[in-house]
This record gives sequence, structure tokens and C-alpha cells, in this order.
Amino acid sequence: LQHGGVIIYPLLILALAALVVVLDKTIVYRRHARLPEPLRQLVETYGFDWADLDRQIGELGPQNYFSRFFRTIMDNRTKPAWWVESRAGDEAQQIEKSLGRGMWVLDTIITAAPLLGLLGTLFGMMQSFKLIGPAGLLDPGGVTAGVAEALIATAVGLLIALVALFAFTYLTRLQAQTLDEMERLGTRLLDHIRLDAQEAGADHAVAS
Repeated sequence: LQHGGVIIYPLLILALAALVVVLDKTIVYRRHARLPEPLRQLVETYGFDWADLDRQIGELGPQNYFSRFFRTIMDNRTKPAWWVESRAGDEAQQIEKSLGRGMWVLDTIITAAPLLGLLGTLFGMMQSFKLIGPAGLLDPGGVTAGVAEALIATAVGLLIALVALFAFTYLTRLQAQTLDEMERLGTRLLDHIRLDAQEAGADHAVAS
């Protein structure tokens, strides 16, 4: 703060904003995007009982994204398949928006932090040039301080941008994996619904 110049302050604000977003997303994925292995295995079996699925969904709670998605499919399973797919797609879009909330902050920081660092570099170099008069170098120490200010601002801006970039890439990949898993398991549930409909149709035909 002493040697980085005034640009360090907005850079620290960007760093704090990035930290808040990363912590928020970490909490969201740990609390609301967790899929227990028993539930995954249950959906993968195809021949599960809907009561077992309802019980395990209830254990997750209504705030869990997988619980919300599975509950939408299960509550509409008596409707036609196209209806269930439409409701599940709508719910998946809402979940995607929730997972992506705040990611624009990291995206902005990735671009803004290096630019602010470059601005700090210009300020530092301007301070150095002011100390060079017609008679030559007036204050060698002041010139060195100005160059140091320029380098510190650039380094801090690049460091913040790199950390934000790594966090953005990781969170984007985690979001894609979560949505892919949700889509895959949703397809399993829809297949189960279609099988139930076919069996009910076959039983009705035999009874007739």
C-alpha cells in the first residue's frame, strides 16, 4: 500500500470482490449442488421404486439443486413425457442461472485488473518523469520510487487477474459437470417414466 500507489486500492477492491464470489460459489456447491452416491446409484438402476426416490430426495432438502430437479420430474411423472421434459428443462434453466450468478464479476476482474495495473504503471512513470528537469535528474530516489510503484501496480494487477482466471475456469467447469450430471440422470428418470407407461399400457391391453 505504501509503495504501490493509489491504484492499489481499487485493485484490492477487485481482489476482495473475487474472494467473495469464490467463497460464495464454494458454499453453494458444497451445500446445494451435492449429489449423494446412494441417490446416484438409485437413479442408475432404472428399476427403482418411486417411494425410495422420494425418501432420498426428501433427505436432501428443497434447497438442493438435484432435489429440485428430481422433484420436478417425479411430481409430473403421471403426465406425458413431452410435458415432463418441458418442466424439467425449465427447472434446469433456473438452476443454471443460479449456478452462474456472480460469475460475471470474475469475468470482469480478469479484464479489469491488468488494465488497472497498467494504469498504475503509467502513474508511476509519470511521477518519475516529473523528477527529471532541464538540469538533469533532480531526485534519483524519487525516480526509483516511481518505477517501483509502476512495477508493483502491474504485478498486483496481473496476480489478481491470474487468480480470478483460475477460479473462473474451475467454477465454469464445475458448473458444466453439475449440469451434465443432472441432464444424464434426468434422462434416466424419463426412461423410467416411459417404461412405466409402456407396462401400464401392456397390462391394460392384457386386461382388455
